[in-house]
Amino acid sequence: MLQEIFDMVRNTAEHQFNRESNQAVPQQNEVVAEATYTVASGLRNIVAGGGADGLMQLLGNKDKSSLMHNPVVSMMIGHLAGKLMNKHQMNHQQASGLAGSLIPDVLSSLVNKVQDPNEAGFSLDNLLSSITGGASREVVQSQSGGSIEDILSRISGRSAPASSNGNEGGGFMDILGKLAEGAQSQQQRNGGGGLMDLIRGFIK
Repeated sequence: MLQEIFDMVRNTAEHQFNRESNQAVPQQNEVVAEATYTVASGLRNIVAGGGADGLMQLLGNKDKSSLMHNPVVSMMIGHLAGKLMNKHQMNHQQASGLAGSLIPDVLSSLVNKVQDPNEAGFSLDNLLSSITGGASREVVQSQSGGSIEDILSRISGRSAPASSNGNEGGGFMDILGKLAEGAQSQQQRNGGGGLMDLIRGFIK
């Protein structure tokens, strides 16, 4: 899934770079890598913080303008803009403008792909499995059927019990906790620059 996100960021960034033709973007491959890292780590941080249901809500909203008001998206934009200024010597206006258009465009594309039944590789199941190291599929198995989207929808509506109390598969706090643990494990596995190293490996 990381490769797919990188390719989507690169395709989106190419259009952004063309629009910046009057102010050349330096080190374009590194900018794509930074943007990919920002999106991938940002999505994983949502789940690691116990917000897998919030991730589903984020990816379930096709209104691009509402993305701009999402605090997670705002944090991603600020993170990328800071990297572009500190590591790639862009001025504030160029870095903020590029990050402020690139991140929402990438997330909007991701939302459309996740909701498109013809884009099987971008399903919520595949995305969460990648983020959690397979923990999301273990959750589905523990719930005796359904899909991760069904499970998170029930959690968002709080139709599941808050705690397991002996019930098979656990309540919504148990489920979100299992997903968070999986994402945290992936964070530790890819710590120390490991995630960025993987992303740079896609640059050709």
